[in-house]
Amino acid sequence: MNPDLLLPIITSLGWLILAGVGLRSRQLGLGQMVKMALAWILIFGGLFLVVEWFMVARGTASGLM
Repeated sequence: MNPDLLLPIITSLGWLILAGVGLRSRQLGLGQMVKMALAWILIFGGLFLVVEWFMVARGTASGLM
C-alpha cells in the first residue's frame, strides 16, 4: 500500500462513519435507510467512475500527442 493513500483512506472511513451516524439519528426504518444508503453509494460510485474515465481518457489523449 502506498503511504500517500493512507490518509485519504482513513478520512474516507471517518466520513462514512459520520454519514452512517447521521443517517441512523434520523430514526428511519431499516428499508428506508437501506434505500438511502444505496442511493448515496450509487451517486458517489457514479461520480468516481466519471472522474476515473476522464483521467484515463486524458492520459490516452496526451499519449497520442
